[in-house]
Amino acid sequence: MRRFLASLAVAALLLGGCDGTAGDPAAEATGAPVQGGKLTWAIETEPVTFNPHQYAQAKARLLVWNSFEALLTHDDKGGYLPWLATSWEASADGLTYTFKLRDGVTFHDGEKFDAAAVKANLDQLLVPGYAPSVAATQLKHFKDAEVVDGRTLAVHLKQPDVLILDFFASPQGAQVSPKSLKSPDLKAGGPSVVGTGPFVLDRYTKGQEVHYTKNPAYAWAPANAGHQGPAYLDEVTYRFLKESSVRVGALTSGQVDVIEGVPATEQELVKSDPNLRFAKQLNSGTAYNLYFNLTRAPFDDIRVRQAFRDAVDVDAVLQGVYRGTATRAWSLLSPSSPFYEPAVEKTYGNDPAKANRLLDEAGWGTRDGEGFRTRDGRRLTARIVLSAPFVRDKRDILAQAVQAAVKQSAGIDLQVKVVDQGTAADAIAKGEFEVFDNSRADTDAGAAIGLIVPKGAPINRHGYVDPELEKLIGEAAATSDTALRKAAYSTVQKTLNDKAVLLPLYAPADQVAAQRNVGGVGFEPTAGVPGSAYNVWIGK
Repeated sequence: MRRFLASLAVAALLLGGCDGTAGDPAAEATGAPVQGGKLTWAIETEPVTFNPHQYAQAKARLLVWNSFEALLTHDDKGGYLPWLATSWEASADGLTYTFKLRDGVTFHDGEKFDAAAVKANLDQLLVPGYAPSVAATQLKHFKDAEVVDGRTLAVHLKQPDVLILDFFASPQGAQVSPKSLKSPDLKAGGPSVVGTGPFVLDRYTKGQEVHYTKNPAYAWAPANAGHQGPAYLDEVTYRFLKESSVRVGALTSGQVDVIEGVPATEQELVKSDPNLRFAKQLNSGTAYNLYFNLTRAPFDDIRVRQAFRDAVDVDAVLQGVYRGTATRAWSLLSPSSPFYEPAVEKTYGNDPAKANRLLDEAGWGTRDGEGFRTRDGRRLTARIVLSAPFVRDKRDILAQAVQAAVKQSAGIDLQVKVVDQGTAADAIAKGEFEVFDNSRADTDAGAAIGLIVPKGAPINRHGYVDPELEKLIGEAAATSDTALRKAAYSTVQKTLNDKAVLLPLYAPADQVAAQRNVGGVGFEPTAGVPGSAYNVWIGK
């Protein structure tokens, strides 16, 4: 039997120093936390849904944790701390996890939080069509949940899976009121779908803003939350301002108190403003990668995939788009992940001569009047379809920079389209793409790997299949031995690079900036994404 108990941890990274690397060095200037006040926060991305079970946008995470909570949370080392659970226990065979739950917790609608509520959430997640990607990945080894008593829940698995704890610390594992699970608006979320968190979502105006009010009864923050009891702020309004220049302008003019998503072109301006503070943090999980569709031409030929990679000077592209603020990626995983494999660095890329030689060998030896390579009268074309709600960090501009690079260096016609979510999903479903993009902010990189690599996984749109690799991934998910997991994920990264399944570009990062009188703005431990408004206050 292995026992996991709470340990006190310091709240992660409060906004202070300009490099955003540690502590809260400017807290003294702000003064002690102040109760009350209304804060306005401008964000880059409007959520597709406010239901945490449906969560898919890393940029929406700071909103999720305002009103919803999970059984566990992460500490700053990637481990776990109790949240709505007080402790948990794994059986010797790894097939049962027993959770002891907090007493006295209530949902915003007055419903009681107990073991039956957690079971209702798990049952809902397995309803066909409700959250298929969660059911197929995070809960793929889940067997059933047993209510032992009001404060005790036993989770039974079909086979050992240490990533079940990551699920119980993720937005998808957040707890929704049993009454809300019957709401006709359940999938979309909103005021009728509630949790137990420090704020209540009471108003949403599509395309404009979402508004939260303090939950005065809140008294169950995790040990590393920064403080205990209700939130400091009375109200928080998040305005959806997609254009970065508009967000920064709103901050510098005093129209908003906080912004997230500070572009490279504006970071020096923000840092040099004595009235503002700036911080940034790398996200965990995967890098932002371009994946090739191996199930169709032209990327069913490894030589073409390798040529595409070698045609791009990634460092130059990132410099042009992000002005030296982006961290280069070399593998599936973000360099901030403890499972990152540095041995893959500088093993490919920026070799136009090799790219052109490979394309000649692959039969794309002629060019048309526009300089694009052709074979049998067909142009060497690849399509990438970007879903507008998931475009962040100027990724549309980045795609255009890659487009220009592969045309100039190797004569590849990369066609870039930014479309609405429905059109993008339809193109993916029909296989009408040769390249797709993705990044994940999963705290445990193993969760991301499970979504992307195995055959049939929700994000395995690349079509690469490797039974030996899948076996390694399964073994890594069944053990808590960090060394064994690291070795397995190292092999995954090396193999995907060797097979040229993807082109890693950069490690996603989040930036926050705030008025100098705002304190407590920070990042989630390990994940590196902006935290909720729970610990934020406005100084006098």
